[in-house]
Amino acid sequence: MIETSRAPKAIGPYSQAIVVGNMMFVSGQIPVDPETGEIVEGTIEKKTERVLENLKAILEAGGFSLEDVVKVTIFTTSIEFFSKVNEVYSRYFSSHKPARSFVAVAQLPKNVEIEIEAIAVKEGE
Repeated sequence: MIETSRAPKAIGPYSQAIVVGNMMFVSGQIPVDPETGEIVEGTIEKKTERVLENLKAILEAGGFSLEDVVKVTIFTTSIEFFSKVNEVYSRYFSSHKPARSFVAVAQLPKNVEIEIEAIAVKEGE
């Protein structure tokens, strides 16, 4: 079980991430500032950046990095966010491009507009 104060605490009966062998499964992250515990206000770009920073912090706490990510699932409350989320996402995954799904859903925890989960694999371990 991975736990870091650099990302929001789990809001339910789950962990921030689990490592199994050479794989890390990161629970869905929402735009919560880990220092304040508050949901980030502002644009979808700002919220996406907070989510990806939370994801990155959890990966690093487990000895992984964004370069180890092989699959990302993005959940948003509107498909209209697609290009704006991609704009921010491409700064985190520029040369390394994991497989990805982008799913529009009716509602997310705490009524946020975006949630991102990831699977990472350490090569050769």
